[in-house]
This record gives sequence, C-alpha cells and structure tokens, in this order.
Amino acid sequence: MAEPAHLQMPFLPSLSGAAGWLNSEPRAPAELRGHVVLVDFWTLTCINWLRTEPHIRAWSQAYRDDGLVVIGVHTPEFSFERDIGLVRQATTDRGIDYPVAIDSDYAIWTAFDNHYWPALYIVDADGIIRDHHFGEGRYEQSERVIQQLLRVDRDPVSAVGHGVEAEADWDHLGTPETYLGYGRSERFASPDDAAFDERRVYELPDRLPLNGWALAGEWTIGGESVAAEKAGGSLACRFHARDLHLVMGPDTPGTAMRFRVLLDEQPPGAAHGIDVDDEGYGTATQPRLYQLIRQPGTIADHTFGITFLDPGARAYVFTFG
Repeated sequence: MAEPAHLQMPFLPSLSGAAGWLNSEPRAPAELRGHVVLVDFWTLTCINWLRTEPHIRAWSQAYRDDGLVVIGVHTPEFSFERDIGLVRQATTDRGIDYPVAIDSDYAIWTAFDNHYWPALYIVDADGIIRDHHFGEGRYEQSERVIQQLLRVDRDPVSAVGHGVEAEADWDHLGTPETYLGYGRSERFASPDDAAFDERRVYELPDRLPLNGWALAGEWTIGGESVAAEKAGGSLACRFHARDLHLVMGPDTPGTAMRFRVLLDEQPPGAAHGIDVDDEGYGTATQPRLYQLIRQPGTIADHTFGITFLDPGARAYVFTFG
C-alpha cells in the first residue's frame, strides 16, 4: 500500500500534547509499536462524526484481540466543547470504551496537520501511517486496510446506526450545514442586515428562501453562535432533508431551557426528532446536537421554526441528514 502522498510525516506523530485522557493512561507512539492503530479525530457535536461512530466502535470491538488499538482524539470545534465533562458524557452516551485523547489545544491536530472532523488515520505495526480518510463513508475500504495490516481475512463487521447515528438520506439531502455565528454564517434572510456582537431586534421575512435562515425577537449574533436575549426568541430555516439537527443549549449548562418546534407552522407530529415530542416540545439542559426533525415518507421543502420559551438560549449550527 502506498503511503498518503500529502502527509509530511509518514510516522505516527506524538500524542504528548493531549490535555488529558479518557478510558486510558496516556499513550505514546513507542508503546503502540507492534499494534495496528486507528486514530479517529472527532468533536462531540459533529453529525458527520456521529454517523461514522457505529463503524469505529464495531472495528474496535471486532479487531482488538487481533491487535487493533483505536484512539479517539477529541479536538473541539466550539468553545463549549473544551469542557471535559461534556466530552466524558459523550463517550458514555456513544458507548466509547477505547482511549480518547483530549486535544483541547489542538496540539495533536497540528502534529497530524489535520483539517477535518471526522478524520481517520490507519497506522501499521511499525508506526507508519498507511491510509487515511476524511469525512463519512468508504467504510468497507477502511476495514479492508485494517484487515490487511492485521493479516486477518473475514467478513466485514455489521454496523448500523440509530437515532442521530443513523446514516443520512443522501438521495434527498439538499440543504448544507448552516452555521449561525458570523464567523462562518451564510444565507441570513432576516429583512435587516445582521449586527455583530450587539443586541438587536430581528424579524422573519415574509418568505424564507430555500436554505436560508432568519431570526425573530431580540438576539445577539456572535462569532460562533446566536444568543436569544429574552424568552420568546425564534429561529427559522427553510430546508430540504429528512433530518434536521441543531447544536444548541442554555448559556448556563444544567439549566432547563424549554423550546417548541414547528414544521410549516404546525406541530411536527410523526416528523418529530428524538429530542422533541409530537407536539414539538422539548427541553435542553446542556449544549449538544439535538435531533429536532426526522421525517417519514416523502421528503419535500419545509419551513422549520423553533421558539425558545426560556431566556438564555444559544444556537450554533444546523445540520441535516
């Protein structure tokens, strides 16, 4: 197998920059020699990582007795993801029992010259990076590389995701990831231009364009999120996808933040996601990814709206599936 041409260092870089470890004592490249190593870069709110995680878990469990060591590297995208308590909760929620390096300062990310979540690097027993893949998919090929390096030959393992881990409906996914903070936002559709880092009252447009989003009520648009300054603030978008998720949470983790979701100005009914009921009501107590819509049947363009019933709401990004 050819080494990845773009990698400047073909050997497994140092993992010493980790701020801490979960499920393990610190691991070093020297002690990993003799093992095939799969390094998985992730961040807890990334829908693309969440949909790959069933495969990572399955490989870890299926091949650990053959010599595979899986190491997760949690590198945060949003500032709240630096909270090790939230990372620990995510490993529990996802059933992750392999070592996880806490890369809050991007030291390991930089050592790998990595740029993506998720990112997989497969390392042979001599410590040489032999394969890599960025994003979702290509599972069979990645598993085949693992088998070849382990010198095993068996049928691929079965991995099926459920809830937020379920594979996207790629045939009907027509709306891209939509960031709300001004650092990366696009397609803002409220009638008045966005004001950065200051409180302002916004209104929804008469009609939202497909893939556009808008605010109503008093909000502050920050660099990585939008914050509702009062109860009753609303956020809307028009989308084409089976699933709609929103990374959001209360300003103060542990505080109950009630909200209500509507689909085309009606309760979602059978189209509700796992984090709301069929009337569209839900409660957020910590910042994370919430699944708000999962549509059954035919997929069409819809207008989504969420109203925060308590003050202190903060929203970061819409993702779709």
